[in-house]
Amino acid sequence: MTENLCKVIAVVGATASGKTSYAIDLAKKCNGEIVSADSRLVYKDFNIATAKPTLEERQGIPHYMIDIVEPDFDYSVGHYVKDAKKCIEGIISRNKTPIVVGGTGLYLNALLMNYNLPDVKPNYELRKQLECSENLYERLCSLDSDLAKKIEPNDRKKIIRYLEVIITTGKSISNSKNEIEYDVEWIGLNFPREELYARINERVDIMVKDGLVDETKALLDKYGRIGNLINTIGYQEIISYLDGELNLDQALDMLKQNTRRYAKRQLTWFRKNQNINWNLYPDVLKK
Repeated sequence: MTENLCKVIAVVGATASGKTSYAIDLAKKCNGEIVSADSRLVYKDFNIATAKPTLEERQGIPHYMIDIVEPDFDYSVGHYVKDAKKCIEGIISRNKTPIVVGGTGLYLNALLMNYNLPDVKPNYELRKQLECSENLYERLCSLDSDLAKKIEPNDRKKIIRYLEVIITTGKSISNSKNEIEYDVEWIGLNFPREELYARINERVDIMVKDGLVDETKALLDKYGRIGNLINTIGYQEIISYLDGELNLDQALDMLKQNTRRYAKRQLTWFRKNQNINWNLYPDVLKK
């Protein structure tokens, strides 16, 4: 254990790798509470496509950083770190174990590896210039390749914001760090590729049965075509179906394919973290 630092357990892995159920079981065994590290679970009403755990699925374990902002709010990594740290400190003050769970690598690294996230105010003139530019994703790759690997190539809103920060500060985001604040034990969950892909495909089928199409319609009616909706895997494919660009089978095939690609990017990100112990229970349960 790192001297004088509070213990935090991080449960990470690709989508559909069983992080939620694992973390709930772990929380029961080590008096823990869960802090989500998922960039989409923060949004209210984003339920089925994000595989947001229901109250029943949470089994009485407190969960934080879920349903905290409206979908049209531009919730940044900086917002996340500030809010999640408050949750962690609250859990520690109650003499419980913080368990940070999720697949958004940038959120996890910013929170637990203490990336230095500059407080850069919006530069609307720069944003306008970037919005008119081509090859934004390629430009981000050249400036901060590690960060780019975690972002959907067509998520222009997020890419523009990160370019804005990098151009303004003249520094990459991924390589700028402060001192570590927590003693983190990293636990990674994974399956063989074919099994993981089968789990992803099954999850998509369940989402459709649970009402993914109706949820997408309701979100469009309530919020319109906001960036956070049209750039979220699950909703963007169903929107293509609702627009008549794809039939439902084609949309679901695309959703499965996009989710598999996302899982691959997640694993690429996490494998760079040499501190992750894969498919093990943490030390606290080995005593």
